[in-house]
Amino acid sequence: MIRIVEPVFSEEEKEAVLEIIESHQITRGKWTKTFQEEFAHFVGVKHCFTVCSGTTALFIALKALGVEKGDRVIVPAMSFMATIDAVYLAEGIPLVIDVDDFYTMDLNQLEDAARKFRPAVVIPVHLYGGMADMEGIMFLSEKYGFYVIEDAAQAHGAELKGKKAGAWGHIGVFSFYASKNVPMGEGGALTTSDEDVARKIKRWIDFGDHPAFNVRITEFQAAIGTIQLRKLENRNNRRREIASRYNSLLNGDFSPPTERDNSFHVYHLYTLRHSERDRIVSELKRKDIDARVYYTYLLHELRNAEHLPTPQAEKFRKEVFSIPVHPYLTDEQVEYIVESLLSAISSGKIIS
Repeated sequence: MIRIVEPVFSEEEKEAVLEIIESHQITRGKWTKTFQEEFAHFVGVKHCFTVCSGTTALFIALKALGVEKGDRVIVPAMSFMATIDAVYLAEGIPLVIDVDDFYTMDLNQLEDAARKFRPAVVIPVHLYGGMADMEGIMFLSEKYGFYVIEDAAQAHGAELKGKKAGAWGHIGVFSFYASKNVPMGEGGALTTSDEDVARKIKRWIDFGDHPAFNVRITEFQAAIGTIQLRKLENRNNRRREIASRYNSLLNGDFSPPTERDNSFHVYHLYTLRHSERDRIVSELKRKDIDARVYYTYLLHELRNAEHLPTPQAEKFRKEVFSIPVHPYLTDEQVEYIVESLLSAISSGKIIS
């Protein structure tokens, strides 16, 4: 099976784990400090706070920005369920809006929603490794007075106009789950350059004069994450190389992903669209290619949330599917995936 996700670890990670075991410092040690410093530098912000998951990071970001019971929070229709679940956990009221051609928050509908509903927070999601229109979203943030939390769980190293994901909004949120471009197994982080926001984040994760959570990562996670982070640039470049190969061979038969102008897409997932999606996915699986659908649901459908019209997302949800794009694919595997896709199109047969 050619897996859609393939986290790979080297002797370097193994040696770091053994070093931690022998040191007896398995939490809050040098590796956690190193990761936070290096990730903040990588993103281009002053502060990075590690936590146990991306969902936890979203929740803390919402609370640090003052979200209370009944506050409006706008989210896009297409994302992993954690984006809307965190809003409910923070006691906010989510409002779901449509997506644009890049699978990210629709700017025109966002302005309409911001004018009518006056949200406390907006959470753009950088889906599949491509960034939302953060320049436009931050303009609307100033115009309508809402905070912005970037959900960058799938966008480690993505850029727009030379500025990385996680450095545009008031807070950036990341996940280091096993499938991510920087895998720790589990883990998350919040990034910010706002000193007041940083203090508020710390109050939620450090015990002291405010009720807090124990949401720390271990030294093992931090060490693995640090080493994986140092390899990220080369691995993202390999993802882009594979995506470029797919684009050149598949364009015309499928709707391939597109990149926003002046952006750097990191292809956490390579997502195509086709009207015969289900048949094609079945055919690929029959040929041992781990094709998957991200996502079969829209966020408002999951929780019966309030939403504006989402015709674009509803269309995409029926057509999107993702194929392997991880950096450990061989050129031969890439060719096999392309051949299998083209064969599935030409055959037109239904797989029971």
